[in-house]
Amino acid sequence: MRPEDRFEFSALPQRPRRELPDGKRMAVYCVVNVEEWDIEKPVAREYVSSPAGVVTVPNVPNWAWHEYGMRVGFWRILDFLKGKNLRATGAINARVCLGKGEPVARAMREAGWEFMGHGYYQAALHTVADQQKNIRDSFSVLSDYSGSAPKGWLGPGLHETLDTLDYLAEAGFRYVTDLPMDEQPVTLKTTSEPMVAMPYTLELSDLPMMVVHQHESRVWYERVVDQFDRLYQESADQPRIMSMSIHPYIMGVPHRIKHFEAAYEHMLQHDDVWFATGEELYDWYIAG
Repeated sequence: MRPEDRFEFSALPQRPRRELPDGKRMAVYCVVNVEEWDIEKPVAREYVSSPAGVVTVPNVPNWAWHEYGMRVGFWRILDFLKGKNLRATGAINARVCLGKGEPVARAMREAGWEFMGHGYYQAALHTVADQQKNIRDSFSVLSDYSGSAPKGWLGPGLHETLDTLDYLAEAGFRYVTDLPMDEQPVTLKTTSEPMVAMPYTLELSDLPMMVVHQHESRVWYERVVDQFDRLYQESADQPRIMSMSIHPYIMGVPHRIKHFEAAYEHMLQHDDVWFATGEELYDWYIAG
């Protein structure tokens, strides 16, 4: 099915009002991307361009940039969230749980983070040899490692084929963040069980902002606060859900982490905001 054939059009101001738990007026959730990059394949992202624009394998400096996030950056993010008694949604390559990055997965599990599928390894599903197997293996590994079946999925790079939603539903996943098209959840048709498109925004992701568009570090804070303030204002009439997406090798560096922390400090001043995980938001939505 084409994406537009999987859901009905609905204008947000014309919908019946839905109530968030405990009288909250809006919800915020943070997705932390935890990935494994293969040195023998082209890297998923480049901060230092390859010479003459060619694809270099191995790409040592950019691979090491990601490794910094696993060794250092992740732990800065974890420490701050633990200090505020907050849990994140960890979009994790399943193979992280099986390899040298396992201490990161273990820390996520001990902190009570949600485990969200993010591919078996870091590669767009268009490029894997067997997409269905990749999805099934991701579901199986995350279920065994975390102790519960994962509900959420964030495709590597947010990319899907036209069949991906059907494969995800068959495997047992129940919501995706690959369709950033609303500020409330949207039910999606599949060939088996329904899926839910969870609100997500490309413009509060540190990857496009910091790496692709090369904004100064302070811009992330400013944009998060501006987004939050407007959604908080509008949520008086209709609840809103705000997402943020970060990567340990980007937001976890010394010159950016203070902006991540400051943005949270601003939002935490509001008692009527629900700081949730994607799974909690899914459960709320499905409960009606």
